[in-house]
Amino acid sequence: MSALYTATATAEGGRSGQVTSSDGILNEVLTMPRELGGDGAAGTNPEQLFAAGYAACFESALRMVARKHKAKVDGTKVTAAISIHKDGEGFKLSAALTVSIPGMEREAATKLAEAAHQECPYSKATRGNMEVSIAVEA
Repeated sequence: MSALYTATATAEGGRSGQVTSSDGILNEVLTMPRELGGDGAAGTNPEQLFAAGYAACFESALRMVARKHKAKVDGTKVTAAISIHKDGEGFKLSAALTVSIPGMEREAATKLAEAAHQECPYSKATRGNMEVSIAVEA
């Protein structure tokens, strides 16, 4: 399989360190959330970065699916909530996606969201690996 694009990022210091992309555009301080025992200092964390990526990718897939179905969508919005849970001795993630398609009836919006879930690369990567729920706001 030939890659169309490859993003490269390096983390140093784990959850209390720094993450940078190879082009330098992403350059963020990582801090441990208070809920996980951190001090609540300013900074981002892996779950926020994952949530941002998943939301953007899913919203793009939603727009693509809408075009394929010749559905007019304006003002779509996807919010991704990534949660970390205790899993025995370790941890696991779950995702809750909230999809908003203003002006579209809930049934049609739900069908588009389900179709986007089949197309989104993040959804494909997480399928069978973590719980993902999708709620549609009409």
